[in-house]
Amino acid sequence: MTVSGKIILRREITASPVAADFELAEEVLADPAAGELLVRVIYLSLDPYVGSALRGRHMTPQPLPGDLIPGKGIGQIVASADPDFAVGDYVTGEMGWRDHVLVPAGDMRKVDKEMAPLSAQIGVAGMPGLTAWASMHHLADVRPGDQVLVSSAAGPVGGTVGQIARILGATRVVGIAGSEEKCALVTNSYGFDACINYRDADWKEQLASAMPEGISVYHDNVGGELLDTALQNLSDYGRVVLCGLASQYQADERPAGPNPAIFIVKRAKVMGLVVYDFLEEQPNVTRKIGQWIADGKLAYVEDRVEGLDQAPVLFEKLMAGQNIGKAIVAVGPETI
Repeated sequence: MTVSGKIILRREITASPVAADFELAEEVLADPAAGELLVRVIYLSLDPYVGSALRGRHMTPQPLPGDLIPGKGIGQIVASADPDFAVGDYVTGEMGWRDHVLVPAGDMRKVDKEMAPLSAQIGVAGMPGLTAWASMHHLADVRPGDQVLVSSAAGPVGGTVGQIARILGATRVVGIAGSEEKCALVTNSYGFDACINYRDADWKEQLASAMPEGISVYHDNVGGELLDTALQNLSDYGRVVLCGLASQYQADERPAGPNPAIFIVKRAKVMGLVVYDFLEEQPNVTRKIGQWIADGKLAYVEDRVEGLDQAPVLFEKLMAGQNIGKAIVAVGPETI
């Protein structure tokens, strides 16, 4: 048997989650039965969708007080009762906020430690990277000459979206972020041509000036006023990928949205992105992004804390939009 630490929900969430909404608990895990794996968690991904799930605003089940907090992780097998998995193998999947997990082998996917940095495989080379690839390659079909605008550009999805757009041939890539520090990351680390701080009083004028030829592709993570403003600057036959609704996740009321007539006037192609539609591509995308990282074509930044007990603190920071880069909890060492 193994004693595992875990983070559970302390109380019902009625506003943007804070660290005090969670608590550290323990559970005793049995040895693996046939077809099961015991995995020690190495890295845990903290993702914005969990904030909306905690308030019952996501397609995943809403956690209740006392429930484990959901989360994707990457770890190493310490005991196996499945012939297809060996002790020492690295795996990824839904692990929750804990340091060990007993799971059916079918819920885990093996990962190659040499394909990309382990932490990146739940970041830019994991689901955020898959989201970015699906957005730019499958839905927007980015090509040479495109003028691409990306909201939440300092985040792991947005930052990767812009870099993949550039790799696919986009002529100009501009980001939108919420601080000068984040905009510096977007331009200096991710290589965007420009970044607009939406907290500036004249950000709308800055956006129009930064994209004088209009926007042919807009990847939206926010909705609300940012989406409305981007649509006003959309080129005819522009393509819009709707990926997130950050403006609504913690709001008590839905913000005013764009007038759908703009889609008609601009002859726009508007597409909703659900990353789960592309899960079968994850290994190939991980390999592709891992190679881009190795070749220096794609950069990534992590906002990392050490120890499972620090997950609520980093999550509060993420919910407040104060994180810089992908939010990662280093739960344990990569090798033991």
